[in-house]
Amino acid sequence: MRDAAVESVAVGFFDGVHIGHRAILSRAKRVFTFRNHPLSILKPSKAPNLIMTPEAKLKAIYDCGVEEVEMVDFTSEIAAMAPEDFAEKFLARSSPAKPLIISGENWRFGAGGRGDHELLRSMGFSVSVEPYAMYDGKVVSSSRIRRSLAAGEIDLANAMLGRQYSISGKTFRGKRVGSLIGFPTVNVSLPEGGFTPLQFGVYEVSVSSVRAIANVGVAPTLGEKSWNEPVLEVHFPGLSEEEIPCSNEGGEVEVSFARFIRPECKFASIEELKRRIAADCASINYA
Repeated sequence: MRDAAVESVAVGFFDGVHIGHRAILSRAKRVFTFRNHPLSILKPSKAPNLIMTPEAKLKAIYDCGVEEVEMVDFTSEIAAMAPEDFAEKFLARSSPAKPLIISGENWRFGAGGRGDHELLRSMGFSVSVEPYAMYDGKVVSSSRIRRSLAAGEIDLANAMLGRQYSISGKTFRGKRVGSLIGFPTVNVSLPEGGFTPLQFGVYEVSVSSVRAIANVGVAPTLGEKSWNEPVLEVHFPGLSEEEIPCSNEGGEVEVSFARFIRPECKFASIEELKRRIAADCASINYA
């Protein structure tokens, strides 16, 4: 519950805005977060692929009911700031009274990660530390969710996110191969810039509450007509091209992932591919 008398500030990176993050965000009026992962500046080779784009993260944070989000670029200048300077500039913001800082147990800040909850208390901040969220006996974390997505463990990722994992992208005109073999698709561009790659494969998905199947990958069976970069291709069984909910070329579409069906593979022939797609369509749960 948010405290009406004291400004409360949630701090963290919040990639994925999972169930643990939402426990923090639900208590805050204001949020401070970074647009890019700190490791993208501190140790670029170790920077993780992210679960969501900054725009998707911003929307998800506001959906938690906070009033204000300050999202800044993590830079080398910020990385070098003394923890005390960081806290005064970004958390206190020259306010007469120090706000209540709400964070997870492992949050650190300032040069060398030297800033912690005890330092904030010594500076006059009130601090509330939210305990780790747990799922299936293990800590819920963004890194655990990333591993689950990369392994095709959509059920596990969705349980930790507290919602279905989704990808938003623009539709574009493809090579019309799907239409020629009887399975027309809507082609959706995947986010660029180091966002979590799903395991290549076929998934049960939904778009605007309409069930569908989707392939994430390069369509290797098509040979020279395969994609050069991974693409999200969505097919709506039983619907004509005129009936599908996202047929406008260049439009923004959100695809939600419900279930992993199978890995992407190269079939011996187009006929074998068609038979397998038909079986994939038949496996969709329309309930």
